[in-house]
Amino acid sequence: MSEFTLNATLRTDLGKGASRRLRRNANLVPAVIYGANKEAVSVSLEQREVARLLLNDAAYSSILALNIDGKTESVLIKDLQRHPSKGFVMHADFIRVVAGQKLTTIVPVHYLNEETCAGVKAGGELFRVTPEVEVSCLPKDLPEAINLDLTNVELGQVVHLADLVAPKGVEFVALAHEQNPVIANIEAPRAQEEDASEEAAEGEAEEK
Repeated sequence: MSEFTLNATLRTDLGKGASRRLRRNANLVPAVIYGANKEAVSVSLEQREVARLLLNDAAYSSILALNIDGKTESVLIKDLQRHPSKGFVMHADFIRVVAGQKLTTIVPVHYLNEETCAGVKAGGELFRVTPEVEVSCLPKDLPEAINLDLTNVELGQVVHLADLVAPKGVEFVALAHEQNPVIANIEAPRAQEEDASEEAAEGEAEEK
């Protein structure tokens, strides 16, 4: 689990107008922290610091140390609202993390060894069907990602969530609800499939 830190300042000037002023005049990002049976707290963050943090993909699924006027809260990024065309963060929601209490969050799937994947080497194409999975675990066990080793995945093979190896102390939420979604599959290129279909059709025609 990576160690990330953000500095924040409490804010009492709330509402849409106040948030617009923060973004335009001070290059600040309005944010809210909630959860852990405590009152929600409104804060502001430096736009540059947020942008720098998010350059590291691991930050999206890691516990952050949020320093608020000298006090520290452990949080996860729950939601980010971005500008529709420019992409910068306009608002952030954080959820508190309590040591010893299980949390549920989304982590990415890392697809490893695609270059040496048996199905890809045979001419197949990798489809990343479900690139993120929901996990449940204690904060200390939260992984940055779930790894899928593609080395021995064959052409035509389908990889389901149940085929992934969960790190110690981590549970896949979907499996607990008796769901087993497809994570990835290796398919022949469409052109090859069309050729095979045409050959099959020609063979049937000749037999007739």
